[in-house]
Amino acid sequence: MAQAPTAALGQQQPEFRMASILVPLIAIISGVFMVILDTTAMNVALSKLVVDFNATLPTLQWAVTGYMLATAAVIPLAGWLSDRFGAKNVFLTSVILFTIGSVLCATPNSAHWLIIFRVIQGLGGGFVMPVAMAYVYRLSPPNKIGQVMGMLGIPILFAPAIGPIVSGWLVEYHSWRWIFLINIPVGIFSVIVGMSKLPKVGKQKVAGFDLPGMIFGPLAFAALAYGVSEGASSWTSGKTFTGLIVGGVSMIIFIIVELRARIPLLELRVFRSVDFSFGIVVQWIVQFALFGAIFLLPQFLQQARGFGAFDTGLTLFPQALASACMMPIGGYLFDRIGVRWLVVIGLSLVSGAIFQYSHVDLTTGRTDLLLPLIMAGGGMGLMMMPLNSHLINKAPRELVSRVTSLTSAMQQVINSLAIATLVTILTTHMTTLVTDAQAAGGEKADMKQIMLEMAPKAFDYTFRVMLGVALFGIVLGLLLRRGAKPSGDTVPAAKPDTALEGMHMG
Repeated sequence: MAQAPTAALGQQQPEFRMASILVPLIAIISGVFMVILDTTAMNVALSKLVVDFNATLPTLQWAVTGYMLATAAVIPLAGWLSDRFGAKNVFLTSVILFTIGSVLCATPNSAHWLIIFRVIQGLGGGFVMPVAMAYVYRLSPPNKIGQVMGMLGIPILFAPAIGPIVSGWLVEYHSWRWIFLINIPVGIFSVIVGMSKLPKVGKQKVAGFDLPGMIFGPLAFAALAYGVSEGASSWTSGKTFTGLIVGGVSMIIFIIVELRARIPLLELRVFRSVDFSFGIVVQWIVQFALFGAIFLLPQFLQQARGFGAFDTGLTLFPQALASACMMPIGGYLFDRIGVRWLVVIGLSLVSGAIFQYSHVDLTTGRTDLLLPLIMAGGGMGLMMMPLNSHLINKAPRELVSRVTSLTSAMQQVINSLAIATLVTILTTHMTTLVTDAQAAGGEKADMKQIMLEMAPKAFDYTFRVMLGVALFGIVLGLLLRRGAKPSGDTVPAAKPDTALEGMHMG
């Protein structure tokens, strides 16, 4: 019996065909698309909700913040729950909870109830992404991981770009409630198809109950995400300090607890792998650089050029289309050449786009942005999922659920940090430019005109900072190592407490 796995590996494996897992992939992708779409759509509706609910913008902002905190809190639990109760059960339950939350979000007539329902929605949505990534990875034969994961990557980049278009059109011509109502048929479809077509992924034996980890993990990631996001308004505010201190202390306790736990909530010992640790640092740099293309440009179009949310979404659509087209190509190439050159080429395209963004002014129009948008979208699609697949490949296969939870939880904090940092750089430089211009113009200076003229210069400066980050990422990308090329369709499982012994350490 001990030789059975080896014998099985030595047998001729049937040729893999994408059609064999296409229907399960559709069930997973539809759930992921629904969740990511709603993450970006809510921002467009805030100004309308202020009027409908007769509430203040800071109050309604909690409909976005509450969702983000709920998501950040549950992500660390996703891997443990998947191992304990099965990935299929957790994924379908999370989609059901998100769909129920969507129904509730479409019903309230007060801001406070909307905030509560958005938290419920976030509790469901937080599980979907890490569970989906681990699920799709396990559906894939090792030598086809890039192609299959590339299919999952399409909604990850496409949904945030199309979200403002859909939500802007619904808010402007129908009702903000439709932002949530459109989730219902998608959620029902994902659940029905998933129940019948998603294969059961074998459960892992989870000995013990990591109660300290389940307390301090969600608290750490949620508090850090909150504190960093508040830094976009002010790094010296009480909210920012509270979030960062509570999050920092909780994170230290969480790390100590997890490194001592026999069956930890998040497998932090994967950082013993030099390749994994270096890969995740590159991923953080890539995320930071991508926000120069994803976050800053829409802000320029709306703040400096006066575009509405709907027009901004339409302008950015070529970027989403390019991402969707390049994602399968990136996955295909990952299986053949590894991640190094995909990151280098992808970041080079993004760097070229950011360089062109750094020359925008008040005359910049849609046609001027077409080429850099395609470059940015193509670069994102080429490297995003290959980099995620690379990180998962560097961990033992039976710890995939824990690794996707770990990377997703950290990405939540990095995303908040990227936004807060960019906003800080932008506003600080804008303040300096306006102050200098006002001093040069004297008392008769027109403040509104000064701010209009200085806005493109502030954005140009911030884009140049992001260009430097992207170029640094290219250098790091050149140092990524592919590792052994996977072959076969199965990997013998190791016991949880010995799984890390076979990891490549450098």
